[in-house]
Amino acid sequence: MKTVLTFIFIIFIGLAAMAQNASKELKVETVTYRVELNIKVEKTSVKENKVTRLYLFKNSRVKKELNFKTKRNNAKMA
Repeated sequence: MKTVLTFIFIIFIGLAAMAQNASKELKVETVTYRVELNIKVEKTSVKENKVTRLYLFKNSRVKKELNFKTKRNNAKMA
């Protein structure tokens, strides 16, 4: 019963939406204007001295941390 009423309700909503009059699209006239841009660009060169560090091995700390050993890594004799 519930599914039948739900189905009827959905059909009713769909028919009500279709019954509305769709508004017609209005055509709008476009107007174009000529625009001129006068932009002056001034370049000022500033010399910046930044210090960067260069390491011999890029990910040495990460590799060291990932290469840890535990007690269970040791081979056991049977």
